[in-house]
Amino acid sequence: MFEYKNIIDISLPLDEKTIVYPGDPLLTMEKIKSAGGFQLTKLSFGTHFGSHIDAPSHVFDSGKNLNELPLDNFIGPCRVLDVRECDESVSKESLEKFNIVAGERILLKTKSSERGYTEFYKDYVYLSSDAAQYLADKNIKLIGIDYFSVKQKGSLDNTPHTAFLEKNIPILESINLASVEAGEYFLMAAPLALQSVDGSPVRALLLK
Repeated sequence: MFEYKNIIDISLPLDEKTIVYPGDPLLTMEKIKSAGGFQLTKLSFGTHFGSHIDAPSHVFDSGKNLNELPLDNFIGPCRVLDVRECDESVSKESLEKFNIVAGERILLKTKSSERGYTEFYKDYVYLSSDAAQYLADKNIKLIGIDYFSVKQKGSLDNTPHTAFLEKNIPILESINLASVEAGEYFLMAAPLALQSVDGSPVRALLLK
């Protein structure tokens, strides 16, 4: 029997106060009673609420939907890379030293984790276009970052999304790596079994 003595929850807690990328829908919750008198809660939220996965259809009209991606992308060994030396964006040069290879799941720990997630900071650390293309060309299985988007807010350059999603590499955004040390882990970040959608919230866990 397998036992994991260290399970790290890197998802954002979800309630009506959870912040979102500006313009995205907030979570609303409504307590209701079923016909049998049992308490239920009606939820309303966007597909990119909290810690979430971006599917190719998020940016490409003909891109794959979430349910068309293999679950293997979201579950398996991963590496957390400490790139907190990057002030504005994660650069290609900062990634080259990690010897990234095809098939890896890569999570980027930036300075953004240190600020917390109680308010939205426009100057979050994003993934530069050349860094995104570098990782996509490595044919990794998944890329994750510790803030609300891999792309710079307001930028017209969408390469940090398109480089991955055109190769069906899912993007895991809004994960909290503040207390996570760099190194190797086992990632579990399966999305909801939603059909024909562009993304989904996840409960993202690291097993050490």
